[in-house]
Amino acid sequence: MNLSVAIRRRLSAQFELDVAFSAAPGVTALFGASGSGKTTVLRAVAGLLRPDAGSISIGERVLFDSFSARDVATPKRDVGYVFQHLALFPHLTVEENLMFGIRRRSATDHRSEIRAVAQSFHIDHLLARRPAALSGGERQRTALARSLVTHPTVLLLDEPLSALDLPAQSQIIDDLRAWNAAHQIPILYVTHSHREVFSLADRVIVLDGGRVVATGTPYEVLEMPEHAGLAQLAGFENILAATVLERRLDTGTMHCRLDGSDTELEVPLSHGAAGSSMRIAIRAGDILLAAECPRGLSARNVLAGQLTSLTRDGTTVVARVDAGAVFVVHLTPSATDMLGLTVGRRVWLVIKTYSCRSAA
Repeated sequence: MNLSVAIRRRLSAQFELDVAFSAAPGVTALFGASGSGKTTVLRAVAGLLRPDAGSISIGERVLFDSFSARDVATPKRDVGYVFQHLALFPHLTVEENLMFGIRRRSATDHRSEIRAVAQSFHIDHLLARRPAALSGGERQRTALARSLVTHPTVLLLDEPLSALDLPAQSQIIDDLRAWNAAHQIPILYVTHSHREVFSLADRVIVLDGGRVVATGTPYEVLEMPEHAGLAQLAGFENILAATVLERRLDTGTMHCRLDGSDTELEVPLSHGAAGSSMRIAIRAGDILLAAECPRGLSARNVLAGQLTSLTRDGTTVVARVDAGAVFVVHLTPSATDMLGLTVGRRVWLVIKTYSCRSAA
Protein backbone atom coordinates (compact mmCIF):
# COMPACT_ATOMS: atom_id res chain seq x y z
CA MET A 1 0.00 0.00 0.00
CA ASN A 2 1.20 3.49 -0.83
CA LEU A 3 1.38 6.35 1.64
CA SER A 4 -0.19 9.46 0.10
CA VAL A 5 0.40 12.91 1.61
CA ALA A 6 -1.01 16.24 0.41
CA ILE A 7 -1.00 18.74 3.27
CA ARG A 8 -0.54 22.38 4.11
CA ARG A 9 0.36 23.81 7.50
CA ARG A 10 1.49 27.34 8.38
CA LEU A 11 3.99 27.17 11.22
CA SER A 12 4.96 30.84 11.38
CA ALA A 13 4.65 34.06 9.44
CA GLN A 14 7.82 33.07 7.57
CA PHE A 15 7.29 29.33 7.07
CA GLU A 16 4.50 27.27 5.55
CA LEU A 17 4.68 23.56 4.79
CA ASP A 18 2.94 22.76 1.51
CA VAL A 19 3.80 19.29 0.19
CA ALA A 20 2.23 16.55 -1.91
CA PHE A 21 3.84 13.17 -2.60
CA SER A 22 3.27 9.41 -2.63
CA ALA A 23 5.60 6.84 -1.05
CA ALA A 24 5.49 3.23 -2.23
CA PRO A 25 6.59 0.22 -0.15
CA GLY A 26 10.34 0.54 0.32
CA VAL A 27 12.46 3.40 1.63
CA THR A 28 11.71 6.97 0.62
CA ALA A 29 14.24 9.48 1.94
CA LEU A 30 13.06 12.94 2.95
CA PHE A 31 16.21 14.92 2.24
CA GLY A 32 16.98 18.57 2.86
CA ALA A 33 18.68 21.12 5.05
CA SER A 34 17.70 21.74 8.66
CA GLY A 35 14.44 23.67 8.79
CA SER A 36 13.20 22.50 5.40
CA GLY A 37 10.14 20.74 6.87
CA LYS A 38 11.24 17.09 6.98
CA THR A 39 10.37 16.36 10.61
CA THR A 40 7.13 18.34 10.31
CA VAL A 41 6.00 15.93 7.58
CA LEU A 42 6.70 12.93 9.86
CA ARG A 43 4.81 14.52 12.75
CA ALA A 44 1.79 15.13 10.51
CA VAL A 45 1.77 11.52 9.26
CA ALA A 46 2.07 10.25 12.84
CA GLY A 47 -0.80 12.46 14.01
CA LEU A 48 1.39 14.56 16.30
CA LEU A 49 0.70 17.70 14.28
CA ARG A 50 -2.61 18.59 12.60
CA PRO A 51 -2.37 20.11 9.10
CA ASP A 52 -4.43 23.17 8.28
CA ALA A 53 -5.68 21.48 5.13
CA GLY A 54 -5.18 18.40 2.99
CA SER A 55 -5.23 14.64 3.40
CA ILE A 56 -3.07 11.70 4.50
CA SER A 57 -3.89 8.09 3.60
CA ILE A 58 -2.36 4.62 3.57
CA GLY A 59 -3.88 2.74 0.67
CA GLU A 60 -7.64 3.20 1.00
CA ARG A 61 -7.42 4.01 4.71
CA VAL A 62 -7.74 7.75 5.38
CA LEU A 63 -5.80 9.00 8.40
CA PHE A 64 -6.54 12.67 7.95
CA ASP A 65 -8.87 14.66 5.70
CA SER A 66 -9.65 18.30 6.34
CA PHE A 67 -12.70 18.28 4.04
CA SER A 68 -14.49 15.50 5.94
CA ALA A 69 -12.97 16.48 9.31
CA ARG A 70 -11.47 13.01 9.72
CA ASP A 71 -8.43 12.85 12.02
CA VAL A 72 -7.46 9.40 13.30
CA ALA A 73 -5.84 9.50 16.74
CA THR A 74 -2.11 8.74 16.88
CA PRO A 75 -2.41 5.38 18.72
CA LYS A 76 -4.86 4.10 16.09
CA ARG A 77 -2.86 5.05 13.01
CA ASP A 78 -0.66 1.92 13.03
CA VAL A 79 2.39 4.07 12.32
CA GLY A 80 5.83 3.29 13.76
CA TYR A 81 8.01 6.28 14.68
CA VAL A 82 11.69 6.26 15.67
CA PHE A 83 12.76 9.65 16.94
CA GLN A 84 16.23 11.13 16.59
CA HIS A 85 16.46 10.92 20.39
CA LEU A 86 15.45 7.32 20.89
CA ALA A 87 13.11 7.68 23.89
CA LEU A 88 13.76 4.18 25.19
CA PHE A 89 12.44 3.58 28.69
CA PRO A 90 15.62 3.56 30.83
CA HIS A 91 14.06 1.54 33.68
CA LEU A 92 12.94 -1.29 31.37
CA THR A 93 15.01 -4.06 29.84
CA VAL A 94 15.33 -4.45 26.08
CA GLU A 95 12.65 -7.16 26.17
CA GLU A 96 10.32 -4.97 28.22
CA ASN A 97 10.88 -2.04 25.83
CA LEU A 98 9.94 -4.27 22.90
CA MET A 99 6.90 -5.61 24.75
CA PHE A 100 5.57 -2.14 25.51
CA GLY A 101 3.78 -1.66 22.18
CA ILE A 102 2.07 -5.06 22.01
CA ARG A 103 0.58 -5.53 25.46
CA ARG A 104 -2.89 -6.01 24.00
CA ARG A 105 -1.85 -9.36 22.49
CA SER A 106 -1.41 -12.72 24.20
CA ALA A 107 1.73 -13.54 26.15
CA THR A 108 2.59 -16.25 23.61
CA ASP A 109 2.45 -13.71 20.77
CA HIS A 110 4.64 -11.36 22.81
CA ARG A 111 7.43 -13.86 23.19
CA SER A 112 7.45 -15.17 19.64
CA GLU A 113 7.25 -11.76 18.00
CA ILE A 114 9.89 -10.25 20.27
CA ARG A 115 12.27 -13.11 19.56
CA ALA A 116 11.73 -12.76 15.81
CA VAL A 117 12.32 -9.02 15.61
CA ALA A 118 15.21 -9.18 18.10
CA GLN A 119 16.92 -11.77 15.90
CA SER A 120 16.33 -9.63 12.80
CA PHE A 121 18.23 -6.76 14.42
CA HIS A 122 20.81 -8.91 16.24
CA ILE A 123 19.78 -7.94 19.76
CA ASP A 124 18.35 -11.28 20.90
CA HIS A 125 21.34 -11.74 23.26
CA LEU A 126 20.63 -8.35 24.88
CA LEU A 127 17.01 -8.84 25.96
CA ALA A 128 17.82 -8.78 29.69
CA ARG A 129 19.86 -5.57 29.57
CA ARG A 130 18.70 -2.02 30.21
CA PRO A 131 19.47 0.82 27.74
CA ALA A 132 22.29 2.23 29.88
CA ALA A 133 24.22 -1.02 29.36
CA LEU A 134 23.93 -0.87 25.54
CA SER A 135 26.16 0.74 22.94
CA GLY A 136 24.78 3.49 20.71
CA GLY A 137 24.22 1.05 17.87
CA GLU A 138 22.49 -1.45 20.17
CA ARG A 139 20.15 1.24 21.49
CA GLN A 140 19.30 2.21 17.92
CA ARG A 141 18.58 -1.40 17.00
CA THR A 142 16.31 -1.66 20.05
CA ALA A 143 14.40 1.49 19.05
CA LEU A 144 13.88 0.15 15.52
CA ALA A 145 12.80 -3.26 16.81
CA ARG A 146 10.33 -1.67 19.26
CA SER A 147 8.64 0.20 16.41
CA LEU A 148 8.55 -2.81 14.09
CA VAL A 149 7.29 -5.41 16.56
CA THR A 150 3.89 -3.65 16.42
CA HIS A 151 3.59 -4.44 12.67
CA PRO A 152 3.12 -0.83 11.53
CA THR A 153 1.68 -0.08 8.11
CA VAL A 154 4.17 2.81 7.77
CA LEU A 155 7.52 3.39 9.49
CA LEU A 156 8.81 6.92 10.16
CA LEU A 157 12.52 7.38 10.91
CA ASP A 158 13.81 10.80 11.98
CA GLU A 159 17.61 10.87 11.40
CA PRO A 160 17.96 7.64 13.40
CA LEU A 161 21.63 7.01 12.56
CA SER A 162 23.08 10.50 12.85
CA ALA A 163 24.88 9.81 16.14
CA LEU A 164 26.54 6.58 14.97
CA ASP A 165 29.83 5.97 13.18
CA LEU A 166 29.86 4.73 9.59
CA PRO A 167 30.43 1.00 10.35
CA ALA A 168 27.50 0.95 12.80
CA GLN A 169 25.33 2.87 10.33
CA SER A 170 26.12 0.42 7.55
CA GLN A 171 25.26 -2.64 9.65
CA ILE A 172 21.92 -1.23 10.77
CA ILE A 173 21.07 -0.10 7.24
CA ASP A 174 21.72 -3.66 6.01
CA ASP A 175 19.43 -5.09 8.70
CA LEU A 176 16.67 -2.56 7.97
CA ARG A 177 16.89 -3.24 4.24
CA ALA A 178 16.62 -7.01 4.85
CA TRP A 179 13.65 -6.55 7.20
CA ASN A 180 11.75 -4.40 4.71
CA ALA A 181 12.44 -6.77 1.83
CA ALA A 182 10.29 -9.27 3.72
CA HIS A 183 7.59 -6.87 4.95
CA GLN A 184 7.31 -4.25 2.17
CA ILE A 185 5.84 -1.23 3.93
CA PRO A 186 6.46 2.43 3.10
CA ILE A 187 9.33 3.86 5.16
CA LEU A 188 9.89 7.61 5.35
CA TYR A 189 13.50 8.21 6.30
CA VAL A 190 14.51 11.74 7.27
CA THR A 191 18.17 12.54 6.70
CA HIS A 192 20.53 15.32 5.68
CA SER A 193 23.25 12.80 4.72
CA HIS A 194 23.56 12.05 1.01
CA ARG A 195 25.53 8.91 1.91
CA GLU A 196 22.52 7.51 3.79
CA VAL A 197 20.27 8.35 0.84
CA PHE A 198 22.48 6.42 -1.58
CA SER A 199 22.97 3.43 0.74
CA LEU A 200 19.35 2.95 1.84
CA ALA A 201 16.73 4.80 -0.21
CA ASP A 202 14.81 3.56 -3.21
CA ARG A 203 13.55 7.08 -3.88
CA VAL A 204 14.30 10.53 -2.51
CA ILE A 205 12.11 13.59 -1.98
CA VAL A 206 13.99 16.85 -1.51
CA LEU A 207 12.40 19.55 0.63
CA ASP A 208 13.41 23.20 0.66
CA GLY A 209 11.50 25.90 2.52
CA GLY A 210 8.53 23.61 3.11
CA ARG A 211 8.17 22.67 -0.57
CA VAL A 212 9.08 19.59 -2.62
CA VAL A 213 11.80 20.73 -5.05
CA ALA A 214 12.95 17.39 -6.50
CA THR A 215 11.90 13.74 -6.55
CA GLY A 216 13.33 10.60 -8.14
CA THR A 217 15.92 7.90 -7.56
CA PRO A 218 18.99 8.89 -5.54
CA TYR A 219 21.06 8.88 -8.73
CA GLU A 220 18.59 11.05 -10.67
CA VAL A 221 18.30 13.62 -7.89
CA LEU A 222 21.72 13.71 -6.22
CA GLU A 223 24.06 12.88 -9.09
CA MET A 224 22.33 15.30 -11.43
CA PRO A 225 21.41 18.19 -9.10
CA GLU A 226 19.08 20.76 -10.63
CA HIS A 227 20.40 23.75 -8.70
CA ALA A 228 23.38 24.85 -6.65
CA GLY A 229 21.63 24.48 -3.30
CA LEU A 230 20.79 20.86 -4.01
CA ALA A 231 24.34 20.24 -5.25
CA GLN A 232 25.70 21.40 -1.90
CA LEU A 233 23.31 19.10 -0.01
CA ALA A 234 24.30 16.24 -2.31
CA GLY A 235 27.94 16.54 -1.27
CA PHE A 236 29.43 18.61 -4.07
CA GLU A 237 32.02 20.78 -2.32
CA ASN A 238 33.00 22.65 -5.50
CA ILE A 239 30.28 24.72 -7.17
CA LEU A 240 31.80 26.98 -9.81
CA ALA A 241 30.22 29.69 -11.94
CA ALA A 242 31.12 29.32 -15.61
CA THR A 243 30.25 30.38 -19.16
CA VAL A 244 29.60 27.90 -21.97
CA LEU A 245 32.15 28.43 -24.76
CA GLU A 246 31.26 25.60 -27.13
CA ARG A 247 28.85 22.68 -27.40
CA ARG A 248 30.16 19.53 -29.09
CA LEU A 249 27.29 17.28 -30.02
CA ASP A 250 29.56 14.69 -31.63
CA THR A 251 31.47 14.04 -28.40
CA GLY A 252 28.64 14.79 -25.97
CA THR A 253 30.66 17.47 -24.18
CA MET A 254 30.86 21.22 -23.66
CA HIS A 255 33.81 23.54 -23.08
CA CYS A 256 33.32 26.12 -20.36
CA ARG A 257 35.40 28.93 -18.89
CA LEU A 258 35.27 29.56 -15.15
CA ASP A 259 34.06 33.09 -14.43
CA GLY A 260 36.80 35.55 -13.53
CA SER A 261 39.62 33.39 -14.88
CA ASP A 262 41.13 31.83 -17.98
CA THR A 263 40.58 28.31 -16.65
CA GLU A 264 38.60 26.04 -18.96
CA LEU A 265 36.88 22.74 -18.24
CA GLU A 266 35.37 20.06 -20.44
CA VAL A 267 32.04 18.91 -18.98
CA PRO A 268 29.24 16.58 -20.13
CA LEU A 269 26.76 18.04 -22.60
CA SER A 270 23.73 19.59 -20.91
CA HIS A 271 21.33 22.47 -21.39
CA GLY A 272 22.67 25.92 -22.19
CA ALA A 273 23.71 27.53 -25.44
CA ALA A 274 27.16 28.95 -26.19
CA GLY A 275 27.57 32.17 -24.22
CA SER A 276 25.10 31.17 -21.49
CA SER A 277 25.94 30.96 -17.79
CA MET A 278 25.96 27.76 -15.77
CA ARG A 279 27.32 26.26 -12.57
CA ILE A 280 29.64 23.28 -12.48
CA ALA A 281 29.50 20.98 -9.44
CA ILE A 282 32.42 18.67 -8.59
CA ARG A 283 32.89 16.51 -5.49
CA ALA A 284 36.16 17.05 -3.62
CA GLY A 285 36.77 13.30 -3.59
CA ASP A 286 36.53 13.12 -7.41
CA ILE A 287 39.55 15.37 -7.98
CA LEU A 288 43.04 13.87 -8.16
CA LEU A 289 46.02 15.96 -7.07
CA ALA A 290 49.51 15.51 -8.56
CA ALA A 291 52.82 16.96 -7.40
CA GLU A 292 54.20 16.77 -10.96
CA CYS A 293 52.59 17.59 -14.29
CA PRO A 294 50.80 14.36 -15.29
CA ARG A 295 51.04 12.96 -18.82
CA GLY A 296 49.30 10.29 -20.87
CA LEU A 297 45.98 10.45 -19.01
CA SER A 298 42.47 9.82 -20.30
CA ALA A 299 41.15 12.62 -18.07
CA ARG A 300 40.46 15.73 -20.16
CA ASN A 301 40.91 18.34 -17.45
CA VAL A 302 44.43 18.91 -16.07
CA LEU A 303 44.76 22.24 -14.27
CA ALA A 304 47.92 23.77 -12.83
CA GLY A 305 47.53 25.61 -9.55
CA GLN A 306 48.98 26.53 -6.18
CA LEU A 307 48.20 24.84 -2.90
CA THR A 308 46.77 27.54 -0.62
CA SER A 309 45.80 25.53 2.49
CA LEU A 310 45.91 22.08 4.09
CA THR A 311 43.64 21.21 7.01
CA ARG A 312 42.86 17.94 8.79
CA ASP A 313 39.21 16.88 9.17
CA GLY A 314 39.16 13.53 10.96
CA THR A 315 40.73 10.98 8.61
CA THR A 316 40.57 13.37 5.64
CA VAL A 317 42.98 16.10 4.61
CA VAL A 318 41.19 19.03 2.97
CA ALA A 319 43.33 20.84 0.41
CA ARG A 320 42.46 24.10 -1.30
CA VAL A 321 44.08 24.81 -4.62
CA ASP A 322 43.94 28.06 -6.60
CA ALA A 323 43.74 27.07 -10.27
CA GLY A 324 42.00 30.17 -11.59
CA ALA A 325 39.23 29.34 -9.12
CA VAL A 326 39.63 27.79 -5.67
CA PHE A 327 39.08 24.02 -5.73
CA VAL A 328 38.52 21.89 -2.62
CA VAL A 329 40.23 18.48 -2.81
CA HIS A 330 40.02 15.58 -0.34
CA LEU A 331 43.14 13.49 0.29
CA THR A 332 44.23 10.79 2.69
CA PRO A 333 46.94 11.69 5.22
CA SER A 334 49.23 9.06 3.71
CA ALA A 335 48.85 10.54 0.21
CA THR A 336 49.57 14.01 1.61
CA ASP A 337 52.78 12.77 3.24
CA MET A 338 53.86 10.75 0.21
CA LEU A 339 53.49 13.75 -2.10
CA GLY A 340 55.28 16.04 0.37
CA LEU A 341 52.52 18.62 0.09
CA THR A 342 53.09 22.02 1.67
CA VAL A 343 51.21 25.30 1.39
CA GLY A 344 52.47 27.35 -1.54
CA ARG A 345 53.58 24.36 -3.61
CA ARG A 346 52.72 24.13 -7.30
CA VAL A 347 50.38 21.22 -7.99
CA TRP A 348 48.13 19.88 -10.73
CA LEU A 349 44.47 18.89 -10.53
CA VAL A 350 43.11 16.02 -12.62
CA ILE A 351 39.35 16.04 -13.18
CA LYS A 352 37.45 13.57 -15.34
CA THR A 353 34.83 15.07 -17.64
CA TYR A 354 32.05 13.00 -16.13
CA SER A 355 32.98 14.03 -12.59
CA CYS A 356 31.57 17.44 -13.52
CA ARG A 357 27.84 18.02 -13.06
CA SER A 358 25.70 20.86 -14.30
CA ALA A 359 23.84 22.75 -11.54
CA ALA A 360 21.72 25.74 -12.54
